[in-house]
Amino acid sequence: MKSILIAAAIAMVISILLTPYLIRVFSRQGFGQEIREEGPEGHKSKRGTPTMGGVAIIIAMWAGYGTSHIVNAWSGRGDSPTASGLLVLMLATGLGLVGFLDDFIKIRKQRNLGLNKTAKMVGQLVVAIAFAILALRFPDERQLTPASDNLSFVRDITIVSFGGIGFIVFCYLAVSAWSNAVNFTDGLDGLAGGSSAMVMGTYVVISFWQFSHDCSRVAEPACFDVRDPLDLAIVAAAAMGACIGFLWWNAAPAKIFMGDTGSLALGGLVAGLSMATRTELLMIVISGLFVVEMVSVVLQIAIFRTTRRRLFRMAPFHHHFELAGWAETTVIIRFWLLAGVCAMFGLGLFYADWLALGGGV
Repeated sequence: MKSILIAAAIAMVISILLTPYLIRVFSRQGFGQEIREEGPEGHKSKRGTPTMGGVAIIIAMWAGYGTSHIVNAWSGRGDSPTASGLLVLMLATGLGLVGFLDDFIKIRKQRNLGLNKTAKMVGQLVVAIAFAILALRFPDERQLTPASDNLSFVRDITIVSFGGIGFIVFCYLAVSAWSNAVNFTDGLDGLAGGSSAMVMGTYVVISFWQFSHDCSRVAEPACFDVRDPLDLAIVAAAAMGACIGFLWWNAAPAKIFMGDTGSLALGGLVAGLSMATRTELLMIVISGLFVVEMVSVVLQIAIFRTTRRRLFRMAPFHHHFELAGWAETTVIIRFWLLAGVCAMFGLGLFYADWLALGGGV
């Protein structure tokens, strides 16, 4: 537990202290956000606000994770970084790099479009394939790998197996879907950062619970077969702390935006944690807000192309309420509440499954 607290605390402090430095540097360099012309009127005043703040989240996340392990080494515990933890962090960092290139191109071209769809898809594909191949390697003494080629809800569904090639395809779809879902959510001050902090906090609890009831430690019917649950809890705690620290400067009125650098990285964390903890379908519930945002965009496009009419005033979904007259802060707070409800409901399903299989008996 101490390792988890250290990771969260260090990441939060680094994020709080580093972000204002990035604000000054990016402001001097003219790294300001471009705003969609068709967006809500109130957003046009945000043009020029520094972006690419996701750099602070990624650095803080690695700092929290690394410091936690350094302290463990000094204290003689000997808990070293694991394949699962490092792979999830590398997935997030790789997608963050794709997002950084996207943000940088937007800034240089002074428009709200960065990498084209093909380039972004290729970037996500390369990172996802690398993660998928490596995640099925590095078996431990129980022959557990960081990820499994079985579909999972709260644990592996053994009758639904993708196989090696199928898992690579599934991994790309999951990585692409989650990174885009978080990216769609990142349209209001602090919305994606606050929601991501809730999701990561939920995964701190889930991963630590899996560690406490690991089949190699506890002989019970409801035990969990996850390769490195404690290290994944440390990763989730570091990410949560980094999001909270960044939110200090990103909450309305935002002094800096995370940009695609942050949103794609956080989407990668969501995808990686879901696969490494064997909770791929449960993540749909826990990250329900991200799902709603992505579905709103898909529905808007599909209905407009078939009927030439719009289902919402504007997609993603949060802009619909802004154009309906809601204040931006009202939308943010109510969507945070929705994110919190989804996270708690997902955590409830996780615990209910543990009880149903005989946990605590």
